[in-house]
Amino acid sequence: MPSQAPSTHDDIVDSAYVSEWIKVPPGTLRNWRSRGIGPASFRIGGRVVYRRRAVEAWLATQELSTKRGGVE
Repeated sequence: MPSQAPSTHDDIVDSAYVSEWIKVPPGTLRNWRSRGIGPASFRIGGRVVYRRRAVEAWLATQELSTKRGGVE
């Protein structure tokens, strides 16, 4: 995870943090938001933010839906 990780499970994190955390470019997060996929986000004062728990839940869903070794 990126440095200066949030201190609680329900912290709000910004796009830069999520981008670094899940290892995708910021543009990918923007694309996912425009397509309605990816972790749930919302705006605070025009700034896109995420709840850490929502990103963790999305990651868990991605892991469960991914084929491992060619088998579901």
